[in-house]
Amino acid sequence: MNKYIFLLLLFFSPFNWANKLPEQLAVPGGVIKIAIAEVSQESPSVFFNDNRVAVVKENTHWSALVGIPLSTKPGQHTITVKTPQNSKELNFNVFDKNYPAQYLTIKKKRMVTGFTETDLQKINADKKAMTKAKSIWAEQIVDTSFITPVDGRLSSLFGLKRFFNDIPKRAHNGLDIAAKIGTPIIAPASATVIDTGNYYFNGNTVFLDHGQGLLSAYLHMNKIAVKPGQTVKQGEQLGTVGETGRVTGPHLHWIVYLNKTPVDPALFIANDIPRLDARNKK
Repeated sequence: MNKYIFLLLLFFSPFNWANKLPEQLAVPGGVIKIAIAEVSQESPSVFFNDNRVAVVKENTHWSALVGIPLSTKPGQHTITVKTPQNSKELNFNVFDKNYPAQYLTIKKKRMVTGFTETDLQKINADKKAMTKAKSIWAEQIVDTSFITPVDGRLSSLFGLKRFFNDIPKRAHNGLDIAAKIGTPIIAPASATVIDTGNYYFNGNTVFLDHGQGLLSAYLHMNKIAVKPGQTVKQGEQLGTVGETGRVTGPHLHWIVYLNKTPVDPALFIANDIPRLDARNKK
């Protein structure tokens, strides 16, 4: 199929409804929306755990979109709302969620243990580059209206407690969508390309900035079709699915960040998750 026609079909597919705002889920790894001021007032600045929080205009109110880190304990938490005139604190509750465990076998042993000095230098350099990318803040209207970035099968959920070759690793910080190598990956919403690169664990990767600390990342790609600083529109191709980095097969590992923390990408495409998951039952 002609690539241009494929992208048009994918973009206008009746299954790829755009969510104006992510679904709320007040658990570690979730997103919560808090009304903070009336729109007749100047948009406040909001902070959670000393990180700036995205603020969106919603009907008669300004609302904060707070990303809840996976490490957050259940209970009451606080955001700080600042205006030129004053500062106030607002409380919200986080509820417990028990994420299941996932055990994976990685054939490339040096992706799990036995790193060489060269490997460690590369891993440390990657961490610095990714930390810089995740620290971007653009003072602009945030675009939260996401569509699914690749047409595939839901293969691994966010938040899983991961074990590689029986060794415990960090929880799964994204959503995996399996697809054939070469399947187009598209921008879920308008954005600016923050950075691209080839990382030890993540393979070929693209970072996007959707405004006000809402960022997204696309890992394990085969080919990258964009460059840092480039502006992309919703549906524009970022590259193709691959199996670079630490993988067990070709797929897109998709990460969404709010206030510097990974949150569940499924909350941004909730309307399309049943379609992606249904392919596991065929």
